[in-house]
Amino acid sequence: MSEQLKFIVEQLNREPFKKNFNLITFDSLEPMQLLQILNDVLAEIDPKQAIDIREEMPEQTVKRICALLGMLKYKPPGNLSDVSSFRQGLVTGSKPVIHPILHWLLQRVPELKKRTYLARFLVKLEVPADFLQDDIINDTYHQYEELVEGFKTYHKECEQLRTSGFSTAEIRRDISAMEEEKDQLIKRVERLKKRVESVSNHQRMLEQARQLRVEKEREEALTQQKQEQKNQLFQAEQRLLRSEQQLKDLRQAAADANPESLMKRLEEEIKINSYMVSEKLPKELEGMRRTVQFLQKVASEPAMGQADLQELEDKIKEADSQINQLIEKRMMRYDPMDDKLSLYRQQASIIARRKESKAEELQEAREELAAAERELRQRTNQTQGSDGEEVIRGDEMKRLVAKLRSKGTVYKKKRQEIAELKADYGVVQRTEEILKQRHDAVQQKLQAVEAEKGISGYSDTQEELERVSAIKSELDEKKGRTLDDMSEMVKKLNSMIVEKKSALAPIIKELRSLRQQSQELGQEYEEKKAQYESCAAGLESNRSKLEQEVKALRDEMAQKENRYHHINTMSQILEMQIQRAAEEMKAYVSPDPQEKKKAMREVYMKNISEQELLGKKLREEQKTVRESHSANMEQVKMWRDLEQLMECKRQCFIRAKNRESIGQIIQEGGEDRLVL
Repeated sequence: MSEQLKFIVEQLNREPFKKNFNLITFDSLEPMQLLQILNDVLAEIDPKQAIDIREEMPEQTVKRICALLGMLKYKPPGNLSDVSSFRQGLVTGSKPVIHPILHWLLQRVPELKKRTYLARFLVKLEVPADFLQDDIINDTYHQYEELVEGFKTYHKECEQLRTSGFSTAEIRRDISAMEEEKDQLIKRVERLKKRVESVSNHQRMLEQARQLRVEKEREEALTQQKQEQKNQLFQAEQRLLRSEQQLKDLRQAAADANPESLMKRLEEEIKINSYMVSEKLPKELEGMRRTVQFLQKVASEPAMGQADLQELEDKIKEADSQINQLIEKRMMRYDPMDDKLSLYRQQASIIARRKESKAEELQEAREELAAAERELRQRTNQTQGSDGEEVIRGDEMKRLVAKLRSKGTVYKKKRQEIAELKADYGVVQRTEEILKQRHDAVQQKLQAVEAEKGISGYSDTQEELERVSAIKSELDEKKGRTLDDMSEMVKKLNSMIVEKKSALAPIIKELRSLRQQSQELGQEYEEKKAQYESCAAGLESNRSKLEQEVKALRDEMAQKENRYHHINTMSQILEMQIQRAAEEMKAYVSPDPQEKKKAMREVYMKNISEQELLGKKLREEQKTVRESHSANMEQVKMWRDLEQLMECKRQCFIRAKNRESIGQIIQEGGEDRLVL
């Protein structure tokens, strides 16, 4: 409550109230003043409430405040749920009623202002059903409802614009900039018109330019339409390819499948769906309903303070401690050997948990699949909207990835070969340059010799004839080789086809028997798997039972071990005490005086006597000091006075000595003379 009052006083001392209260003055307010403060706070939220309550009847004040609080969705605390007591508290200005209202209002002033503003337009008028039978009133009421819905839409758009980051100053700057650009464009058009008017036939030229622009726009539209049709054709081809691939996959799946496997798969799906509908989904629905009821209950309760939260936390801790105590008592009373059905219960619980976990995994997988399909559709629509092409599906993507991987390996090999060829090419190029240089030198010598002999150009003609003959022979050889290669290739292909058919025939026969064997092994595997799971469940339950027994025995062993160490330690302490007592008794009854002196009794008696003598001596000294205290204090005072007197004489002596150094004072005839 003190935190509540402190918050109320702090908020009332701020803008826009400025009440200048403290805790004492606020707590000492009269009921009428407290009610006026509540009215001022409500007037800040709704300006229509700015009224002096002294000029209003109490019943009207309470009715007005209750109506506004109801519109603001205020709910009194739990102890003020009675409407009559709440109204009575408002009439009398009761602090337990007014203080929670002020605390709730001052926490939500901006939100409540907005709610009050919206309530003026969104709180519908209640028209009796009899009046709505009139057509005019009914039409008017429908128009009124449409206007309310329109206000909701405009208000949402306004809020979105406020939160979108656009400001009126920026919009005004943009509008002014666009107006300036518009003026500049108008001026530019005017200048161009004046410049064109001086040209002959400018109207005809403008008309032709306009027609040219229209034709260009039409050409662009046709080009775009042509591109769209190409994209649609490409999409149709892609869809056709995918449909053919899907048909091929379905045919393959149908060829491999049989009615028994299809029935088995359908039965499994029916079992899974029936479990989801009959067991899992009702549980989740019931849990969600409980959660919704709990949240509604929490929302219907008023705002809680720190003290209420602390009280709830204490209750929760107390309930947790009680639950833990009950669990411990139950575990202490519970004997797993007495319950013969514990094994079967554990097996059933393990199977139920596994079933629930698998159902949850199935639900998550279905949700992931649905989310992936939605994302795929969104990406497909985005791609179609941007490029006009569809996204490649899963099978095509796998084939594309495999193709890219094979091409990647081929690319790496080719790149290595290119690197080797580049190295060889560098060597060959260098060799070619050297040979070209040698050939040029020989050719120059040959031309010089031909010029001397008078047959220049003979070597070039001979080389040309040799080159033509070589080309002819190469072409003849290629033709012959091509025909031979084609005939050999046809023979090889025919022989390979025959060999493959003969080689695949026994494999196909063997494959049929292997398929039947695989089906039998699959059924056997399912039976063995069921046996294994039942055996594993039994072993799991036995193991958990043995673990509980081992844990109980270990706890019992630890307790007994602690008890043993405790008893052993206590016995050792008692033995030491008994031994010390025996030694003390032996020394005490011994006739030897030296042994008696070693006894603890004698040692303690000796110490006691010494302490008593010391105390007596100290008391005597204390008595002496008390008797001589006044005389000693007097003597100290006399010594201090003597010290002050001696200090004063010393000062006088120093001053007299200083005067003698300056001059002498001589007194004669009642006059003082200073002789320097």
